[in-house]
Amino acid sequence: MLWYKNNRKTAEPVLSGKRYKVVFIGAGNVATHLSLAMKEAGIPIIQVYSHTKENARNLADRLNCLYTSNAEEIRKDADIYLFSVKDDVLQDIIRKIPENKGIWIHTAGSIPVAVFKGYANRYGVIYPMQTLSKSRKIEFHKVPLFIEGSTPASEKEIRQVAEMISGRVSVMNSEKRKYLHLAAVFACNFSNHMYNLATQLLEDQGIDRHVLQPLIEETANKLQTMRPDMAQTGPAIRYDRTIMERHLALLEDPGMREIYEIISADIHKKIIYHDPLRFEKD
Repeated sequence: MLWYKNNRKTAEPVLSGKRYKVVFIGAGNVATHLSLAMKEAGIPIIQVYSHTKENARNLADRLNCLYTSNAEEIRKDADIYLFSVKDDVLQDIIRKIPENKGIWIHTAGSIPVAVFKGYANRYGVIYPMQTLSKSRKIEFHKVPLFIEGSTPASEKEIRQVAEMISGRVSVMNSEKRKYLHLAAVFACNFSNHMYNLATQLLEDQGIDRHVLQPLIEETANKLQTMRPDMAQTGPAIRYDRTIMERHLALLEDPGMREIYEIISADIHKKIIYHDPLRFEKD
């Protein structure tokens, strides 16, 4: 069954003489930010699909468009079908989409563009390299978008759309993009997990987690002008076992002790390998 929130019409942008209409497959964090950025840029979203009706409806409410939780009811008259779903369900969703003439685009960092081969004639990727949460508004025009197209013509159209919502658009093939995504996991997801562990340590002692904020900000700001290896500080560089053993004694969680040991050893190994004299300098 199809649902519609209201009948207000949105002006359709004209790019190279063509009117673009978009269907979103997915209603999660990336889909929410990307679709709202498109709406703000004047690109009409005509439908949202999610296997969960409530999620589809919530996003459609914000976009003023149709929504459905039945893949067979996805409209066939869109110019762009934007797939923003979990990596492990993308292939299954692709198989369910009714045949159409639109450009199929996914937003995954680690999935090759060829995932669409055999299902669509024109396809590509728009990968936003940013951490996105529904509840937090961001300036999407500053988000780096990495694009790829199955043909030069498709890539040109994808670039036109991407440049309407971001001022930082780059072409990157599937092989390089998977390494970019891996690097993003280390830089964002893993570092955020470290913030989480640090927060747990502080909260267990009744210390406000916000005391870490200046440290976190300066750590990030240094990378504007310094390589990470040159910005590294702390006891692991010197492999100061006296301090490290004191830290380990404070950690009751075996998992946290293991993380501490592994990362400390790797910091020391990497720094010494790239800069043997660093140990003496510090």
